[in-house]
Amino acid sequence: MLGIERRQKIINKIQQERKVYVNELAILYNVTEETIRRDLEKLEKQDFLRRSYGGAILKEHTYDDISFSKRITLNLEAKQQLAQKACTLINTDDSIMVDASTTCLEVVQLLKNEKSLTWITNSIKIVHTLIHNSAKVIASGGILRNHSYSLTGNDALNTLDNYCVDIALIGCKGLSIEQGITESNEAESIIKKKMAEQARTIILLADHSKFDNNGFAKTLNFKQINYIVTDKIPSAKWVSFLKKQNVKLVY
Repeated sequence: MLGIERRQKIINKIQQERKVYVNELAILYNVTEETIRRDLEKLEKQDFLRRSYGGAILKEHTYDDISFSKRITLNLEAKQQLAQKACTLINTDDSIMVDASTTCLEVVQLLKNEKSLTWITNSIKIVHTLIHNSAKVIASGGILRNHSYSLTGNDALNTLDNYCVDIALIGCKGLSIEQGITESNEAESIIKKKMAEQARTIILLADHSKFDNNGFAKTLNFKQINYIVTDKIPSAKWVSFLKKQNVKLVY
């Protein structure tokens, strides 16, 4: 296993368990403890974790606006799994508004060769992904946020307001029963709200790490959501709650 692959697995593990131990990781990945310590040191420098005695703990980013380049590596396998499930909800000839989240990008990667789809997005990364296929792509315009490769502001909102679409694909920073769906940045949250207003069907993409977490800006409540697509079944409490809210859970 390459070092970069091992470190990605460590990121996924600490996201799930909140804490990891050097000796356990060394056994799990069949490397020396010194190798694991070097891995943890690199991941600490990249702001994924904080080293502690005998291991490391997850560095919480609930309210942080993490850069796109860091977010794209977090829980990548889970995002890819739920992206495959999300594709089953999209039909030929659908028009889709899609935000600038890394999870939405995974869905677009899978559907980029579907020529009959129409995409409307505020994501520079998604526009770049679709640039060489013959699907219809509408970029929102607006103020560029370099941190997230997204376009926000009044120009972006005005563009979105011109269209009524079949589906809004939306990611989030977190979701909780008490606060609903939240985002780390207010400008991004406003864009997601507008996308939800313009769509007949709203699909929230949220891997398991997003449940029971809150971001800074409240985006949507559960009664506005039609589907939540995730990579694994959440707790019984969540299943019961979403059923009462008439939200279809796909996992």
